[in-house]
Amino acid sequence: MSKFDEKVAKYKKFMDDRDFRSNDDLLRAVTKGLGPSIYKADAETVSGSDPKELATVKNNFLIKKLGLADDAKLDAGIAEVMDRIGKSERNKYRAVVYYMLMKKFDKESVYGF
Repeated sequence: MSKFDEKVAKYKKFMDDRDFRSNDDLLRAVTKGLGPSIYKADAETVSGSDPKELATVKNNFLIKKLGLADDAKLDAGIAEVMDRIGKSERNKYRAVVYYMLMKKFDKESVYGF
């Protein structure tokens, strides 16, 4: 199994353990879109309590990647995903957060689905 496949399996297990339904191929596409960041411990996760980190998620993923307009719905969507994963969960994997945000805003088409 490649390192990439190991990462995808890790994120899939994280989601399965929390009863978050996922499309394996779509999770794989989101993970692939993150490039080498998934192999760096700090970049692999999202800090749900760091406003700068959440602004990065909003600007770089929701606005630039998904093409969403900058409004209060984006902040509310990020807060909802963070709450759903759990504030006490230390490992908020970026691939999982991005997957959940992409599903929340119904933007599967960005990944060809």
